[in-house]
Amino acid sequence: MTIHPTAIISPEAQLAAGVRIGPYCIIDGPVRLGEGCELHSHVVLSGRTTIGANNRFFPFASAGLVPQDLKYHGEPSEVIIGDGNTIREHATIHAGTEGGGMVTRIGDHNLLMAYSHVAHDCLLGSHIVLANGATLAGHVTIDDHAIIGGLSAIHQFLRIGRLAMIGGMSGIVKDVPPFTMIAGGYRPGLAGLNLVGLRRAGFDNERIALLKQVYRLLFQRDLPQQERCSAAQALAGEDADARHLIDFIASAKRGVTHPRGDA
Repeated sequence: MTIHPTAIISPEAQLAAGVRIGPYCIIDGPVRLGEGCELHSHVVLSGRTTIGANNRFFPFASAGLVPQDLKYHGEPSEVIIGDGNTIREHATIHAGTEGGGMVTRIGDHNLLMAYSHVAHDCLLGSHIVLANGATLAGHVTIDDHAIIGGLSAIHQFLRIGRLAMIGGMSGIVKDVPPFTMIAGGYRPGLAGLNLVGLRRAGFDNERIALLKQVYRLLFQRDLPQQERCSAAQALAGEDADARHLIDFIASAKRGVTHPRGDA
């Protein structure tokens, strides 16, 4: 364990073996920091924050500070972060609230680039990228392998599906289905499947072809949604990926982002 003499560490903090804490870092309260974590400099960790192994925090990043929610009244909420994450400069991760389950949770091997923001009660899976300046409002759920482009803003209570890719400078106000891609811009629409991401994830041509067919059915303009979902289910059969896409859309509570030009 290496701790710079200018760092301030609360006696309540629990630091595992191999932790490296750089100049002017502050660990305030019952923070638990896992083995092999590195805080470069000027990092602030606060409150009931539990951080797994081998995470890297770059200068001026912070995690566990009280949420930016006027309904917050000091409840003992948490931040829980998994293993192998990279939190870049000025990124912020805020604690949960009573109205959202009391926890903000981040999985493993995520990259939060500079100035990205994870608000209270967000639930992030693993292998996610938040590019520079990407911001999540409260209660956002992001599934594994999603990519959020730079300077994008995600409305509260939304879901971003697995392997979705959102282009930069996007304002997202409805759920984004798994496996899809959104071209950047104000109030953007879907631009088809995230073909590059799917291939990188090991999807072969057969799996992609079925997803394409299901996607076209789900967003066919001349049928009501219930009929579209029924037709897509018949086409999907027992295919897990296709059924995941269908179920995601069918369960949307705030609506789903549609292709450009659709209602």
